[in-house]
Amino acid sequence: MATTVLTVPDISCEHCERAVKNALEPLAGVGSVDVNIPEHLVRVDFDENQVNVDAMRAALAEEEYPVSAVDGRAA
Repeated sequence: MATTVLTVPDISCEHCERAVKNALEPLAGVGSVDVNIPEHLVRVDFDENQVNVDAMRAALAEEEYPVSAVDGRAA
């Protein structure tokens, strides 16, 4: 399992947390999703043989939660 931390500036409430989890958890290979609302961070444990960060970014963009950074680097 690999881990990545996505910065998602538009996360501001529990509704946002649910939307982010609902976008990421169904992706094949995603093991767990933890959302830190105050810091706008999403920690994802995943199998890199089944899913990649680009797929996660696309799933979040579809829900209108664009990723601004991955593991602290601008996305």
